[in-house]
Amino acid sequence: MKKSISIILLTVLVSFAFAQDKPAYKLYNQKGEEAKYAEMVKDLADADMVFFGEYHTDPIAHWMQIELTKSLHEIKGEKLFFGAEMFENGNQLVLNEYLAGLYPEAKMLAEITQLWGNYKTDYKPMVEFAKENNLRFIATNIPRRYASLINKKGFEGLDELSAEAKSYIGPDLVKLYDPEVACYKNMMKMSMMPGMTNDNFPKSQAAKDATMAHFSIINHNEGDLLLHFEGSYHSNYNQGIIWWVNKIKPGYNIKSIATVYQSEWDEMTDEEKATIANYTIVVADGMTQTKR
Repeated sequence: MKKSISIILLTVLVSFAFAQDKPAYKLYNQKGEEAKYAEMVKDLADADMVFFGEYHTDPIAHWMQIELTKSLHEIKGEKLFFGAEMFENGNQLVLNEYLAGLYPEAKMLAEITQLWGNYKTDYKPMVEFAKENNLRFIATNIPRRYASLINKKGFEGLDELSAEAKSYIGPDLVKLYDPEVACYKNMMKMSMMPGMTNDNFPKSQAAKDATMAHFSIINHNEGDLLLHFEGSYHSNYNQGIIWWVNKIKPGYNIKSIATVYQSEWDEMTDEEKATIANYTIVVADGMTQTKR
């Protein structure tokens, strides 16, 4: 009873401090304790893969991404490389050519399909850092047209694709897909609600996760550190991409970061706080958003 009262009191005090001091964010570890940035960097540098779950238009998450990029590069040097949900793997050649300095950004932007609207404000800093430091940047996501095909026709739609088209999709998708994984099971429940998506929606999301996992794995060499950027839902609770990496090729030392708002953090249980990620960035509710 005393422990429960202490936890409630701590939550109230943290929320009060957030309201009074107006910090933009707080960083927590799995113990629910505030974490030091330098300690987090040291811990993450020992991993094989770090999955950074963001809210796509939250500026604090994006600021932390470029700062973490710089800090990890100081430790890992040329062994650091990047991956991102925001780039479809069909654009890898164009991205590689740009990183190699074959043409200016204006040419690259016109050539990349489905480029996100907030590229210049939120993802360009990491791409330019990779270019300036001769680091790899992997476009890991499935082409949107194939995810849409699965959403419409299920995995059966893949039978209509050529071998070349299938090379852009994680090859373990159909074999390993498990509808009982919590994130997909929750999507299935949502799809059954009036006005929501059909029951192929979890499969299309799994296609993204499986493909991002596949390209993360095949581009990882011994001693590398992959820093991957994705929406938090694709990596929270060791599900999504992380689940797929562990199913396809277990044994990697994987760390994760999640982004949540203060109001969400206040409603989470101790277990949820301990399992959502290795580190959680708790952002102030009213934070100004970027435009996607």
